[in-house]
Amino acid sequence: MRTLHTTFSLARQTVHQIAFEPDTFTDADLLWLPHHQHLSHAAHKRKAEHLAGRIAAAHALQQFGVSAIPGIGINGEPLWQTGSVGSITHTAACALAVVSNHTQQLLGIDCEQILDALEAQEIKDGIIDHEEETLLSHTSLPFALALTLTFSAKESLFKALFPNVNALMGFDSARVMALAAGSLTLALTRPLADFHEGTQFTLHWLRDGHRVITLLSYFPAA
Repeated sequence: MRTLHTTFSLARQTVHQIAFEPDTFTDADLLWLPHHQHLSHAAHKRKAEHLAGRIAAAHALQQFGVSAIPGIGINGEPLWQTGSVGSITHTAACALAVVSNHTQQLLGIDCEQILDALEAQEIKDGIIDHEEETLLSHTSLPFALALTLTFSAKESLFKALFPNVNALMGFDSARVMALAAGSLTLALTRPLADFHEGTQFTLHWLRDGHRVITLLSYFPAA
């Protein structure tokens, strides 16, 4: 599969980006992955995206001198090598990964195509409640962009918390409290793992053309 590796910085983290051409993917490319047999029955699109994500993760690990590829858990989550934590996200033609060697750090990254106005109205009730809708409607951002950022930020938070919660989380598990240029704050609506209800997490975001990227980098208090 034809790929291009680049990096950029967000929230003081180096994000590794793999732009890839899905049409150039072949099943033989998967043999690079130790866990390739787990993907034998996946769709072509899923295989290409997964491979690109693991390539991004391998580059991210190399910055810490680790030559490895994250495995795959029963819920599809990446299994990181001992001494590393990280997160992966991918879209139709791009994958991103971020890694840290601070094992107490929570990391979650997500990338989403910006919703159009009609779609945002159609799906908003599955992502936010009435109070959140009111907040997002009063920001300086178009509602569809604000909703996309909220969706992405919740995904990033849930990815970061998953190793501790070890369960899937609904969008009602967190509520957006603030949205500003480059940052978004979420608060838990229920206790999760060692975090009590009301715990707040501030994520960083950026817009890149027709997509947004959100990243949570959080160090729990000692």
